[in-house]
Amino acid sequence: MHLTGRYPAWWDGKEFTAPVVMWAAGVTSEVTRDSVQRTLMGRVNAIGTGAIPKDAIKEQSSKRGVADAIDTAILRHGGGADVQAGQSILTFKSYDQGRAKFQSETLDAVWLDEECGEDIYTEVLTRTNVRMGPVYCTFTPLLGMTNVVHRFLLEPSPNRIALSMTIDDALHYTPEQRAAIVAGYPAHEREARTKGIPMRGSGLIFPVSEDRIKVEGFPIPAHWKRICGMDFGWDHPTAGAWLAHDADTDTIYVYDAYRVREAPVVIHAAAFKARGAWIPVAWPHDGNNDTAAGPNLASQYRAQSVAMRTENAQFPETPGGSDRPGSRISVEAGVQEMLTRMETGRWKVFAHLNDWFEEFRLYHRENGKIVKLRDDCLSASRYALMDLRFAVNKPAPIRGITMTGWRG
Repeated sequence: MHLTGRYPAWWDGKEFTAPVVMWAAGVTSEVTRDSVQRTLMGRVNAIGTGAIPKDAIKEQSSKRGVADAIDTAILRHGGGADVQAGQSILTFKSYDQGRAKFQSETLDAVWLDEECGEDIYTEVLTRTNVRMGPVYCTFTPLLGMTNVVHRFLLEPSPNRIALSMTIDDALHYTPEQRAAIVAGYPAHEREARTKGIPMRGSGLIFPVSEDRIKVEGFPIPAHWKRICGMDFGWDHPTAGAWLAHDADTDTIYVYDAYRVREAPVVIHAAAFKARGAWIPVAWPHDGNNDTAAGPNLASQYRAQSVAMRTENAQFPETPGGSDRPGSRISVEAGVQEMLTRMETGRWKVFAHLNDWFEEFRLYHRENGKIVKLRDDCLSASRYALMDLRFAVNKPAPIRGITMTGWRG
């Protein structure tokens, strides 16, 4: 539409009232030919059968060294009373040309099909800065939570939007066909291929469907004991997770979460106390570390009247005291206990905790090792689980004294 100026009556998005200069790019010249060129221009033996009408294609030049690949197309721009007659220019490019090949030009719009590196993405943004035109990125996030993906999904901005199409939006498939398609992908690719959730590698830490652990929020019964976990941070967030334990079924419910970065202790402390100053707070062993500025972190929170546990979070000793050094604070032991509970229906999370589920979707291993990035709420949950035996019931209301005597 931007290239031809032929906007349908229902279109209420950005419109160009003059010819445009646009790039469309893919991974390699061959991939660009078989994807964006085919979509826009048609197949190599049927140019004019793509999204650009045949009568709008004036001329085209071939790309050297790649059979049937188009380098540049000149397109007729017009079709409305308010649109100036003229010619738009469409150039096909590829990421394997390198960032330098994406320099210099001034563009109205760009379409990037398949994910590019951050260097090319920022270079393309620069190309559109003069005319403030759109940059479209279309891809399945098979590379995981890259900087480009992170920018769209986790860095809110009025200048960016992420739209996801899932397998459930493909209504031309029957439910049985959709189920077969999902089953055909390896487990570690399914959420990326069918839901657009960034892939977490072949080593998913929690290969459990969200639907198995997600529950709608409800008031916590008074007889359920509660505990909180805290993960310290600054450049990465300080986080909290609040757990309630249903002892009758041995089920843990994560009913609240907190995640804020680059804020002082006094701000975090107020947030934790507001959720229940009586709830004990489990914390990691690095809270014992001395700091150049004075008391360690655990002491700083304790000074703010946060109910910090007397010791850092750790699993209970096994009978006979046969624990290996460090096993009582083992990250692996913690995540395995969480996974076991998830798989057996004994770990539930309130559905509105978006920060928690955001981390859950991205938690993965690389080369067998847990990737310690964007796991703050999950870590806080793990610390609370490790100290679950110290969870407490909410205190009963205390009768107070007024100037005129007792009151209920």
